[in-house]
Amino acid sequence: MTDTPEHKETFESFRKSFFYGTRSDMSFKFLAHLSDDQVTSFFQGLLAKLVDAYDSGDTAPVYEHLRQGQILSYAQEARAVYDTGPFTPMNASLSHARLMLLTSSGHFVKGDDPNPLGIENMTQVQAEQQIKSFLKESPALSAIPVDTPTDRLVVRHGGYDVRGARRDPDVNLPLQRLRELSVDGVFAGLCDPAYSFVGACSQVRLLKKDGPDWVQRFKAKKADAALLVPV
Repeated sequence: MTDTPEHKETFESFRKSFFYGTRSDMSFKFLAHLSDDQVTSFFQGLLAKLVDAYDSGDTAPVYEHLRQGQILSYAQEARAVYDTGPFTPMNASLSHARLMLLTSSGHFVKGDDPNPLGIENMTQVQAEQQIKSFLKESPALSAIPVDTPTDRLVVRHGGYDVRGARRDPDVNLPLQRLRELSVDGVFAGLCDPAYSFVGACSQVRLLKKDGPDWVQRFKAKKADAALLVPV
């Protein structure tokens, strides 16, 4: 069968397909903000560095090439700018402070699925396909006891590639690292539970609506400060 014009995929649609995507590979969603020429150059460089890595056994240049591609993309992407905003200094020194962990990573405890959008057992692929619907909903907090074993943690988020977070939850839900720092006396203690939600920058309006109630919840736990881990 020969391709007809209506079935052919343009290079532009290909590079944009990784963004909340059609191909469900969020690692390369930054390609959507590059031009066709920039993406062509990126892939040519990537292939060359993969061949070099095969010959030399040194994969560091491959990682650096990926990082530089992301830097180039995000430097071109429009970003929200806020001229003013609330700022509340800590009243206690860090060594005497109780911290509340809050992440936008999309983690929850196995058996306590928030069932986003009313969908039970939503898969990661479904979350990526439904990301625009997520952004219209008020973000839901998932409470995560700070002593939750790693094998009880689940992560699902339509806005980023969760494979790294599945392999190591401390990538963006650093409970183990914080427990260690607390034992070492870096801060006084970690409030229980920690909280996570599916976040995205376009939810600013919704977060402003729900945020004050969250703050009151954190204060009820005697938190001196919240450690925010954005994704």
